[in-house]
Amino acid sequence: MDQIKAKLIIRPATVADAPAIARLSSKVYGTADAFTRAEIRGQVINFPEGQFVAEYEGKLVGHCATMIVTADQALRPHTWEEISNGGYGRPPADDGDVLYGFEVCVDPDYRRLRIGQRLYRKRKEVCQYFELKGIAFAGRMPGYSRRKRQYPNPADYLEAVKNKKVRDAVIQFQMNEGYEPRGILPDYIPNDKESGGNAVIMYWTNPLAPRDTGKAIPGFKERVPSSVRVATVQFMMRKIETIDQFEEQVEYWIDVASDYESDFVVFPELFTLELLSIEETKLEPAAAIEKIADYTTRFVEFMQRMAVSYNINVIGGSHPTRVKLGGGKSEIRNIAYTFLRDGAVHETQKLHPTPSERKWWNIKGGYGANVIPTDCGPIGVMICYDSEFPELSRHLVNQGALMLFVPFCTDERRGFLRVRYCCQARAVENQCYVVTSGVVGNLPNVENMDVHYAESAILTPSDFPFARDGVAADTAPNTETIAIADLSLDALLTARQSGAVQNLKDRRFDLYRVEWTQQPG
Repeated sequence: MDQIKAKLIIRPATVADAPAIARLSSKVYGTADAFTRAEIRGQVINFPEGQFVAEYEGKLVGHCATMIVTADQALRPHTWEEISNGGYGRPPADDGDVLYGFEVCVDPDYRRLRIGQRLYRKRKEVCQYFELKGIAFAGRMPGYSRRKRQYPNPADYLEAVKNKKVRDAVIQFQMNEGYEPRGILPDYIPNDKESGGNAVIMYWTNPLAPRDTGKAIPGFKERVPSSVRVATVQFMMRKIETIDQFEEQVEYWIDVASDYESDFVVFPELFTLELLSIEETKLEPAAAIEKIADYTTRFVEFMQRMAVSYNINVIGGSHPTRVKLGGGKSEIRNIAYTFLRDGAVHETQKLHPTPSERKWWNIKGGYGANVIPTDCGPIGVMICYDSEFPELSRHLVNQGALMLFVPFCTDERRGFLRVRYCCQARAVENQCYVVTSGVVGNLPNVENMDVHYAESAILTPSDFPFARDGVAADTAPNTETIAIADLSLDALLTARQSGAVQNLKDRRFDLYRVEWTQQPG
């Protein structure tokens, strides 16, 4: 008899599941209250062992999200926004001893298959595997709105449910799964009208929990190297005769960074415009940018080959790229390509073209800001002007980014300083590393690329484990060179938990948040 595949499986969620989970969330909660793809990516990157999906005949029909926190965090008063890091989840706390569930949802078309029960069971398996004290979560009480007049105090309603005087299907299901109500959390999800904004803090005690586990919880420290080596290239623009000369110049710097056993090498924004110097006559700006877009395929294939052959992750600056919109239309966007040493290629679009980019080249603003998983931890890319908008870096760090790479192109010192000061601020406020790479030199026959100013740098937070001035390495002004530094991820993650200031931990989720909208259409 042929083997028959299982119809219903529970498996770990992956970053690739983000679109399907987002669709499920939208179906269950509506678009306004659904998880975004970025939030789901953050959950998986922050704690991959604690995220699960249910598949029925290959279709994703259930989702479960958890994180590891301290018992104090789990049981003291809190809101969903605060505990869940705005929906992005958290890396496991170093002293975490409780598994906290902040999402379980099931496709309403598949709710008679006991998928929720299976997901709750999976949580118990995770809790016992990591030898935690128990599981906590804040459950809804959807029957409360109908009984509010009878029980103005939600705690009295909960007591009535426990004593079987009132029926609440959700609370009773959770109690049947072995969870004990520990009290009411007011304003947990303010817009949950059925629950009156309240939630019931539920707790399950792990009967197998030892008193002192000594077992390492897999936070970022267990999943990334203790340090990484990064190199930033300050690239000299010069007149060339052929594309081969450009590729030789690029390969030289990749070779240098690889010889120093760097994990990453970053090139500047728009450094491929050096290719326009090949033209015998000066092109008008619009024609020039269309011409440079013709090199996209060769550029991507060449850089991908370099990353694999030199065993280094390459942030390939940025390159104007023709993007098809449908209906036979297209537009030019400024795109940074990241080439990983396993051959994967990721795109990051510049969201905020500068006034001169819009005026001279008709470059349009792109969409999306996705974290990039690498073998050295999650990273983000911001192209030049994008670094001057703090919402973007916070969005990337929310998804788990530890390092931000900023290719830039500035024509004079004031423009450079805008990028430099903002990147330093991004490193401090997000407790992350920021690596900048700029172009120098000149291209007299290329419109809007005639002069340049740069001082590329590798920037750190400002705290005791890091460089005194928050600069791990930098370059001399307007000189073709490379700067290399070792960045301690251990020190970074420790600073986030116990630094002199703890910007990420101390955010006021009761006052503000960064809410990211999706690309139109």
